[in-house]
Amino acid sequence: MAAWVHEIGLGAGSAVSLAALLVVVLLVVVLVSHVRGRRRAQETAALAASLQQAHDELRRIAFRDALTGLPNRVHFEQRLRQSAVPPRPAERRFAVLFIDLDDFASVNDSLGHAVGDEVLREAGRRLQALAGGGVDAARIGGDSFVLRADGGRDAAAALARRVVAAMQQPFVVDGREAHLTCSVGIAVYPEHGEGARLITHAHTAMAAAKRSGGAGHAFFAPAPCDPGAVERLGLLADLHHAIARGELTLLYQPKIDARSGQVTAAEALLRWGHPTRGLVPPAVFVPLAERYGLIGTLGAWVIDDACRQARAWRDAGLRMRVAVNLSALQLRDETLVDHLLEALQRHGVRPNQLTCEITETVAMSDTAAARRTFERLGAAGIHVSIDDFGTGHSSLAYLRQLPVEELKIDRGFVADLAHSDDARAIVEAVLQMAHALGLRVVAEGVEDAVQRDLLVQMGCDELQGYFFARPMPAEALTRWALGEAAAHAPLEFRPSLFAPSVHAGL
Repeated sequence: MAAWVHEIGLGAGSAVSLAALLVVVLLVVVLVSHVRGRRRAQETAALAASLQQAHDELRRIAFRDALTGLPNRVHFEQRLRQSAVPPRPAERRFAVLFIDLDDFASVNDSLGHAVGDEVLREAGRRLQALAGGGVDAARIGGDSFVLRADGGRDAAAALARRVVAAMQQPFVVDGREAHLTCSVGIAVYPEHGEGARLITHAHTAMAAAKRSGGAGHAFFAPAPCDPGAVERLGLLADLHHAIARGELTLLYQPKIDARSGQVTAAEALLRWGHPTRGLVPPAVFVPLAERYGLIGTLGAWVIDDACRQARAWRDAGLRMRVAVNLSALQLRDETLVDHLLEALQRHGVRPNQLTCEITETVAMSDTAAARRTFERLGAAGIHVSIDDFGTGHSSLAYLRQLPVEELKIDRGFVADLAHSDDARAIVEAVLQMAHALGLRVVAEGVEDAVQRDLLVQMGCDELQGYFFARPMPAEALTRWALGEAAAHAPLEFRPSLFAPSVHAGL
């Protein structure tokens, strides 16, 4: 140091000052590095906290019912699986209570959906108040709730009586009273199964309580004398997992223009390929889904996959109009149209490329709900068709008020055309009425040339049935449209289906 100082010509005092300055500079560098390190650590901790908060929020959304704040079905089933994990002492049993409000639809119809939503929130709060130690509450959809409670039959029955009493108290919303009762079904672990099957069995017991007049409870009672019931319950348990396992598929049956004989559109038909049972007919699994609250999930999947396929066809140069069927429960769902529009937007499909088919019986069964949904569908630009027309009891005045564009004649009348004067008279009357109202008419179930010729002579607009084509996978319909399937050569596709869209990307 001394030599270095001497070389640069610094005196002793200057050298000391320089050394002190260097020490200060080093201290400042160390301090700045420390501060930056602390700040970086704080930022990292804050980021980690934000990520954890986002993760917690996503879990909350995934496992919570948006309306009531209660756990949802996913969370409840997870809790059931945890409850049944061995080893579990044999004496530590638990029960699932399925609670359904009696005649809740009357609240929505008479007081409005806002009041109905508040009634559901209050019902959730009352159940939460009953859920103390050893009890879990959840809402699994609509006006249906479930409880999981430790204990056997006696404890479950006592809890069910408290639930019924709690729901009998008046619901007061904005000074307006709603009086309701509830039906409770009970299934006990392990004798009545485990997991989702417990919910299914509790639902079956709840239905029995309703048949007995409601405002009470019933235990699940297996029916060994009815093998069909066991078969249905097994199918229901498998249906819960059919979407996740990729067992569901859509087949498409072409609609044919009666005058030109050209393909104009296709109807999406849901099929379930069971891994061990083979193809399960829709007439078997759709009623199961409607009865046990799965139809909303299945319907949402159908809508999404049909929109996805419509976009895939568009990308292949085929602007195919696609029809999907809606159930009664979907029609009453206030979020249905929002879901339809979201699916259309997500897949880049124009609303007028989608047709919603609703059976005449369903459309007439709840005119207030049907009208609201029909009006929203029409306003959104989605086509509406009345399916199985002639099997219900339509009001002509009511039909005129709906934004319906199409009627589909029930296949039963088509089947009898060749040998029944009554069937021909009914079909002719439907055609005249529909055309007078400016509606198109589709005849389904056309199976031979005689039926086709009669329908064409009567002025039917579109035809559909095995005579033209059976329901087929989307890939087969694509090959046919592109001229790659010689088996379907007798039929042509309407040229406009191949015309470029005036809307870019649609």
